[in-house]
Amino acid sequence: MTVTDHPERRLHDVERDEPDATDGADRESPHERVNRRWNEILQETRVAQTGVQILFGFLLSVAFTPLFRELGPFDRGLYVVTVVLGASSTAALIAPVAIHRILSGLRMKHEVVEAAGRFMACGMVMLALTIGCTLMLILDAVLPEAAAAALVGTVMFWFVVCWVVVPLRIRRKAGRRET
Repeated sequence: MTVTDHPERRLHDVERDEPDATDGADRESPHERVNRRWNEILQETRVAQTGVQILFGFLLSVAFTPLFRELGPFDRGLYVVTVVLGASSTAALIAPVAIHRILSGLRMKHEVVEAAGRFMACGMVMLALTIGCTLMLILDAVLPEAAAAALVGTVMFWFVVCWVVVPLRIRRKAGRRET
């Protein structure tokens, strides 16, 4: 039986990076697995929450600076979009904690882990967009608009490479190795 045949271990599972069988990962019970996945999500949430909260705090303070009054319509609109994205990503990245708190003790950890994983993915996308908009807001103030847009596009491309392309390549390579 290959990894893709086993109902608990599909290729699209994030756990493709588990330790090899010599470490006992293949002997993990479903209960142990969901507990491990929950602990991993909590660690990921802590990292992402810290970053988004610092960025969101910065964004909130910008409106109270003297230079904010001098922003043109484009930059003001971009600021509003950026703050809304920052608030939305904060909500999505903190959602796993709220879901766990509300459903704790109801023996729904698998469902909690699945929902938390989805919120984390959504929050990461919104965080990347928040960072891109924040960069555009800052770079548009110090560079010509075309140069700012090109730099932001380059940085956003780098996000896609780091957060999507590399993990998918690793998954594909691991999938070929398993079959």
